[in-house]
Amino acid sequence: SHFKPLTVMIFWNPVEPESTRPGDSFPLHLAVNPPLVCDAFCRFQIDLSSGCSTKPPSDVALHFSPRFKGSPCVVCNSLLHESWGKEEALYQLPYRCGAPFETVILVHNDGFKVAVNGAHLLEFKHKIPLSRVDTFSISGKVSVHTIGYIPNSVSVFSHILCFIFILRGLSPGQHITIKGRVSMYPHSFTVNLRNGRTENIALHLNPRMKSGVFIRNTYLSEAWGQEERELPFFPFSSGDYFEILILCQPHQFKLAVNGSHLFEFRHRMQDLSSIDQLEIMGDLELTDVNLW
Repeated sequence: SHFKPLTVMIFWNPVEPESTRPGDSFPLHLAVNPPLVCDAFCRFQIDLSSGCSTKPPSDVALHFSPRFKGSPCVVCNSLLHESWGKEEALYQLPYRCGAPFETVILVHNDGFKVAVNGAHLLEFKHKIPLSRVDTFSISGKVSVHTIGYIPNSVSVFSHILCFIFILRGLSPGQHITIKGRVSMYPHSFTVNLRNGRTENIALHLNPRMKSGVFIRNTYLSEAWGQEERELPFFPFSSGDYFEILILCQPHQFKLAVNGSHLFEFRHRMQDLSSIDQLEIMGDLELTDVNLW
């Protein structure tokens, strides 16, 4: 079958007129598709830009383009007032056709830092004010597994700490790990696995530190289901680091905290593939979120 290039575009709306800020990061889980013919278009690109206009083209703060044809390289550039800047090329390509990979773009005060599969790859100095960056896009010969946006702890992006798109939905056997630290004076935090189109929530996790209760529930057809609260022990404490592991099984979710099994939660939303968003909010600081 003929390969169809992919285009994914994401927008975000801050509650104040600031957008991307130092400390924000964009974790991406993708795989390069092996093209049928390795031609001049054997590439993909990631862009962080100010809007999505094509006529005239929006300014691009970071254009990140791995290229496989000829001398394999990664090209970075910026577009300002319809003019491209000077290309910065790195003749070191950490991607292989057909191989899955993780790319993380971290925002710093002086520039972007890009890591691939946990290893630092390059830095790119800011050419455009971060406050104007509000659009993220991926296009080209690549298939995308998950895309995330994690604001830093001082971000003005409302109360949502992490929002990840699961582009092909969940399936049995997949794992989600959430690492972080509980805030010093916490009330609660929330983890939702949900469907973006209907706003149904397949798994709602809500640990409440003051009462020592860990609520599990679903939100289907605009109504909350019956809460589940039974727990062998409450695993979260003020200021403590934690690691949550969620395992998706054919008939249930299994959850462990810090390596200890905590509970199961039977599926109430049967179409797992419709679960396409992971949302985390509340009184915690995130250090890592991963899905595999």
